[in-house]
Amino acid sequence: MTQNINKLNTVLNYVKDTFVGKNDVVDLLGICMLARENAFLYGPPGTAKSAIVRTLAKTVKDGKNFEYLLTRFTEPNEIFGPFDIRKLKDGELLTNTEGMMPEASMVFLDEIFNANSAILNSLLTALNEKIFKRGKETKNLPALMFVGASNVLPEDEALNALFDRFLIRINVDYVHPDLLQQVLLAGRKLENNIDTETPEILSDEIRELQSLCRNIDLKPIYEVYLNTIISLRNTGIAISDRRAVKLQNLIAASALICGRNEAILSDLWVLKHIWDTEEQIEILEGIINRTIEKDEDPKSHPQALQNKTPNPEEVMKDVKILIDKWDGGTLSFEEQNVIKDKLRYLQTRCDWIRNPEQKQYIQKEIESLWQKILQTV
Repeated sequence: MTQNINKLNTVLNYVKDTFVGKNDVVDLLGICMLARENAFLYGPPGTAKSAIVRTLAKTVKDGKNFEYLLTRFTEPNEIFGPFDIRKLKDGELLTNTEGMMPEASMVFLDEIFNANSAILNSLLTALNEKIFKRGKETKNLPALMFVGASNVLPEDEALNALFDRFLIRINVDYVHPDLLQQVLLAGRKLENNIDTETPEILSDEIRELQSLCRNIDLKPIYEVYLNTIISLRNTGIAISDRRAVKLQNLIAASALICGRNEAILSDLWVLKHIWDTEEQIEILEGIINRTIEKDEDPKSHPQALQNKTPNPEEVMKDVKILIDKWDGGTLSFEEQNVIKDKLRYLQTRCDWIRNPEQKQYIQKEIESLWQKILQTV
């Protein structure tokens, strides 16, 4: 077990070194691969979404990568393969899947929400059950992980079922200006194809880890996890029973990748990435950070340790923005709710400020805004 985990972590560190400022993206993809769950990348063009997946796929030594850009006119043959003409002559309707998605170990579908009704049903089954169904054909898929990507979130209700199949949603944005110089140097190196030794892992070694993932003991965090799901539902974040069950796999994967046989409180960090809308990103971060900050285990996942003390000036600036918006004029019901949600998040952040004077001042400003909000109810 330890050898394979070390191999996987070496692979992930290689991808992180290649793409500066994308550690969270790479770590989440690693968690999804280990749990054999699907990941969705959301962000503007030019944020290296496809390049990261392509580089990760390259490290799977014996793997086959399938990558496709979907359009409204994409046909099932382009994804699953054409019907086998030789078999058709014998009266059998079978698909020639050679080199197509049903034979791939890593699948990346760009602009996933362009999927039309012709391929949607087969795609839903593939994503959820890892099975390819077409007519009388049924085939178990070898895919270690499916990754979808888009520059926009789905607006059509018909696509909600497709979005729901992606357990983790990863916000991929432009890097922080402080890291831009490193990005330029790393990007130049990548474009010039400067040879660097690429670490490798076998697909069977990943599958062994996926099997071990199912045996991780979740009892230590079960009660907290249950209460967290109930709390998130009460906050208005829709988590279906199916997603609640599957999310346990991600928690187990976080434990396993850290070399542990049982989950600890900080493994719940993965729940920060189950949002449906952009507004929920900050809300989830506030709720989950409040839960995992109580855990000081040295074997926590690196991403759980990103729960840093907030900058008081940044928090105060965000509070002032909300005050100006509330005082600025007539707001719709939805806009009011967004302000309330963000204010709750900032209230949580404020609890972590160490300087008592700064903390008290910001809390007073937050309380003042809450009073204004209550007066309008």
